[in-house]
Amino acid sequence: MTTLRGITWNHDRGLAPMLATAAQFRESHPAVQIEWTVRSLQGFADQSIQQLSEQFDLIVLDHPFMGTGSKTGCLEPLGRHISPDVLKTLRTESVGHSHDSYFYDGRQWALAIDAAAHVAGYRPDLLEKAGAKVPETWDEVFELARIRPGFVTTPLLPVDSSCAFLSLCANAGEPAFADSNRAVRESTGALALETLKRLSEASSREALSWNPIAVWERMGTTDDIAYCPLGFGYSNYARPGYRKSLVRFTNIPSQGSRGPVGAILGGAGLAISAQCKEMPVAVEYAQWVASAECQKSIYVSSGGQPANRKAWIDPQVNAMTTNFFEDTLLSLERSYVRPRFPGFVEFQAEISSIISEFLHGQNTAAVTLRSLDASYSRWKS
Repeated sequence: MTTLRGITWNHDRGLAPMLATAAQFRESHPAVQIEWTVRSLQGFADQSIQQLSEQFDLIVLDHPFMGTGSKTGCLEPLGRHISPDVLKTLRTESVGHSHDSYFYDGRQWALAIDAAAHVAGYRPDLLEKAGAKVPETWDEVFELARIRPGFVTTPLLPVDSSCAFLSLCANAGEPAFADSNRAVRESTGALALETLKRLSEASSREALSWNPIAVWERMGTTDDIAYCPLGFGYSNYARPGYRKSLVRFTNIPSQGSRGPVGAILGGAGLAISAQCKEMPVAVEYAQWVASAECQKSIYVSSGGQPANRKAWIDPQVNAMTTNFFEDTLLSLERSYVRPRFPGFVEFQAEISSIISEFLHGQNTAAVTLRSLDASYSRWKS
């Protein structure tokens, strides 16, 4: 018996499709057993992939780890095992930049199996009751927020505050960390921080300790929140019967006439540890899970959120998710990809603390922007 050990993150979207695909893979490979375990969403964001690669063969991870994976050699370059034609097909079929986000320093370090970006979520019934429509601009978001405190709520846990800051910068027309000399132009950064502060003031008091899952859970189980403008999308909550109330999803608001641009890209890729002793079967499984065949069938039907565009535009897939994929596709296709230089994950933790201090009133916007510049300069040097 060949046994592969894998690790993903602890949510139905992260675990259920891996268990389902492992079971189906075993039907055609009876001598192969794939065991999946989970780590928290916070662990998914910052747990050391070097350590994970010593314990697991298959690692579901986020693309900001690619620079570290390349530098340390803890992940297996998949181009050694997968033909250029197959990789080209996966790239062509990828939704947005999902596949390319795992390509770094000339090599493919993971296959995109899950795609997400910041999107907006809303409760149609609560908006209708309030006589309000789904906002399309930030001015409309803050008009909606006047209905009552918490009616509009954004997840603002430190790491999610920094992700929101990055989306807001890109949404305003200037992606952060694109200039090697500074984090972002002062006018853009100040606008993003001001918007973030206004979102914090409008949101539930608990929002500073919430991640996106916490907000979608609250929206699906209570009537406290009617609209969230920025949160990584979870199609599970758009599936009838998943929670008491259905959450619908749409594209992020626009700054002026730019449209829904700059939503920070999330999602997940499937990587293989360089220490894996069963490389051929691990590669075969990973390649199959990333394929359109798997992505638009068992992967999504079991609760996964595919990275293959064929699944995103499939009528049956959209029917089971109240049109989640088609309704948010533009945000994915016009998304912002974070830097992936070695150490970016640690750098992201540092800037998350800086922005969190601003939201707690400990620093001004000017001081915060200078701190971001200093941190960026340190990590990039």
